[in-house]
Amino acid sequence: MQKHLQKDIDSLKNKIITMGSEAEDRVYKASLALINRDERLINEVIQSDSQIDRMEVDIEEHCLKILALYQPVAIDLRFIIAVLKINNELERVGDIAVNIAERAAFLCKYKDFEIPYDVKGMATKVESMVTRSIDALVHMDVQLAHKIRAEDDQVDEYNRDMYARVKDMLIKSPEDINCMLHAVSAGRHLERIADHACNIAEDVIYLVDAEIVRHTPEVFEE
Repeated sequence: MQKHLQKDIDSLKNKIITMGSEAEDRVYKASLALINRDERLINEVIQSDSQIDRMEVDIEEHCLKILALYQPVAIDLRFIIAVLKINNELERVGDIAVNIAERAAFLCKYKDFEIPYDVKGMATKVESMVTRSIDALVHMDVQLAHKIRAEDDQVDEYNRDMYARVKDMLIKSPEDINCMLHAVSAGRHLERIADHACNIAEDVIYLVDAEIVRHTPEVFEE
């Protein structure tokens, strides 16, 4: 029975890693579409959303099957619980990537409008957090998970800077209010993706250390 359980857990791990890669890809393409006003990438992100939705359902059903068949305990049970939670986080990341693509689609109609904050820097940081949260899961790397949690403050700083710059621009160019609203919405979506990456990191910490760190401040030391 243990042999069959391990085989199912290995298969589940491969599925969640694959879904993580797909979510990473959507975030990258949605961010690039926003920065470059790339209509091809916009359509690709929007049209591929159903793929991640199907993966989420498949992984959830796989988790429930393992729970019903094997009634796992200890680290195996924590793994199933963590995968169920991470599965939901990744599905939300995919949905938010679509939201960013939709904001980019609106801004494509206004090629001369320049997003007034460092969207490239913010997107790069968020993409990195998503990628490394999946790496932390793959390698059961608690130290990396703690580091990702600590980096959320950097995204919050990008967010504060975004609001300050948009406020100034509204005074100078009130006629661009619709574009600015979509630009702010895109930045807010990026910030939400960073939150989901942190949630995945917290799930990794729970999986490895059996410690719930949610709602506690992170102080990371190298």
